[in-house]
Amino acid sequence: MKDLSGKVIVITGASSGIGAATALECARAGMKVVLGARRVDRLEAVAEKIRQLGGEAAIVVGDVTDEGNVDALLDEAERSFGGCDAVFANAGYGTEAAFTAMSDEDFRGMFEVNFFASVELCREAAIRWMDRDRGGHLLICSSCLAKFTLAYYGVYAATKSAQAMVARSMRYELAGRGIEVSSVHPVTTRTEFFEVSAARSGVETSGADVPDHAPKGFVQTPERVARAVVRCLRSPRSEVWTSWTVRFASALFTLLPGLQDLVMRRQAARDHGGHDPRPPSG
Repeated sequence: MKDLSGKVIVITGASSGIGAATALECARAGMKVVLGARRVDRLEAVAEKIRQLGGEAAIVVGDVTDEGNVDALLDEAERSFGGCDAVFANAGYGTEAAFTAMSDEDFRGMFEVNFFASVELCREAAIRWMDRDRGGHLLICSSCLAKFTLAYYGVYAATKSAQAMVARSMRYELAGRGIEVSSVHPVTTRTEFFEVSAARSGVETSGADVPDHAPKGFVQTPERVARAVVRCLRSPRSEVWTSWTVRFASALFTLLPGLQDLVMRRQAARDHGGHDPRPPSG
């Protein structure tokens, strides 16, 4: 078990949800935190909570797709704390929409945020660590949907699967350098994610922090994911799962794709009646 006291972590998407919860949990473990996100007021609120816990925090305001955002995050870790020991590439979003209803801009925008920005951050951190002949820990917030998909979440699932595969490859490539790499696979989590997804998809929502059709047994808090991330920082592993039931189901779906077809077709018919959840424009 690694002692995290005094270690430094950079977290993106840190203004709310899993990112904010992880930042607070890392602070409780004695880590110093660099918080990255777009909303300065939310970042300052999380930073203040960390300081109230007796921890140290620095903030970097910006979009993960902005040119120079990666350098800004890692440079801030250098300025404030002398470097970083871990990175949690957590920023991301989803859209509930039929594959045929999404524009090229929709496709590429989601890959830019979820995949390219997270990989760029991890790659640059790894390069800096290698240049200085030191270890570190890279974590990417993927999803249980990296292993199987749902109707109307195909593009989101593709970005999460891409993250998981690159993380696995990096784990092998960087093992000899003393750099750990882990992918995190949450299930449905009570955050802003679904509200943002609904807004992007143009569908009405009840205002709940999870979809009305989400199975209640598979809904978790961001704090549960945060605790799992900190356990992984202390005792590194390749994948972090917060539901053994869903992990087993993902393995079963891989072994029996016909079963996945049956389950997911029924889910699509039940939740959407086979129709695009996003109303036609115009």
